[in-house]
Amino acid sequence: MPTTAPPLADATASDSALRRFLHGLPGVDTVGLEARAAALGTRSIKTTAKAYAIDLAISMIDLTTLEGADTPGKVRALAAKAVNPDPLDRTTPRTAAVCVYPDMAATAAAALAGSGVKVASVATAFPAGRAAQAVKLADVRDAVAAGADEIDMVIDRGAFLSGRYLKVYEEIVAVKAECGRARLKVIFETGELSTYDNIRRASWLGMLAGADFIKTSTGKVATNATPANTLLMLEAVRDFREQTGVQVGVKPAGGIRTTKDAIKFLVLVNETAGEDWLDNHWFRFGASSLLNDLLMQRQKLSTGRYSGPDYVTVD
Repeated sequence: MPTTAPPLADATASDSALRRFLHGLPGVDTVGLEARAAALGTRSIKTTAKAYAIDLAISMIDLTTLEGADTPGKVRALAAKAVNPDPLDRTTPRTAAVCVYPDMAATAAAALAGSGVKVASVATAFPAGRAAQAVKLADVRDAVAAGADEIDMVIDRGAFLSGRYLKVYEEIVAVKAECGRARLKVIFETGELSTYDNIRRASWLGMLAGADFIKTSTGKVATNATPANTLLMLEAVRDFREQTGVQVGVKPAGGIRTTKDAIKFLVLVNETAGEDWLDNHWFRFGASSLLNDLLMQRQKLSTGRYSGPDYVTVD
């Protein structure tokens, strides 16, 4: 389902120019999008290919804890699991990152030092994003200073839905500037954007503003990552690279709990954006319980039997 965007020159010069650009993007064929996502989800992956897909999925996980009851001990335990997901099998890949609130970033950074596992931190008044921009930027600065390698920000959905696109754009640009060396993931909360056309517009808006990743959701609302909204975002990053030469990552988050789910998303990546995105530098899963199922399925492939319920820790 190829898309063609209007020319990018001067698209962000003014609020009216940005509105013209975003509303000039091709409309989304809802039936076609959902049918293609469903069709790709029926692909069967077996034996050696499945083992490869499981290891790849493990390496793409942002192992996440974003609860009010988070403690330093819980974060350290999660970091230990990210570095060594299966203590009985040291060939198991490490996860890509551990994702925490800014006040836990220093704890995560200390626990992960030298491991190669990144520290991701949500910021900008996650998950609602309802704060003054100065507060949001301070949130980002604190997280980066504490050792975050990646920042997951939420857009102002109220501004976006009321058509104040330049405000959203400028806020992303400001957050990107505060990130310094850290990579920026821009969260749209697709379940609140109502339409696929809005998801496409948000994807291009985020990329124009300098996002390193575009991310479906916070995991805190009823509708999170789906095959269809992720497919749409994969089309956007593919088309953006074709027009600009800039590659942007994609992160579906929330609701991806099983190995079968994860493999469906990997098929979407391969068939839509291509092999260049089949790497944790460009594709992530925002998840907590997904890792447990991947480890159970990995053990089944290697031994021929399912392990007991205590084989993996419960996060």
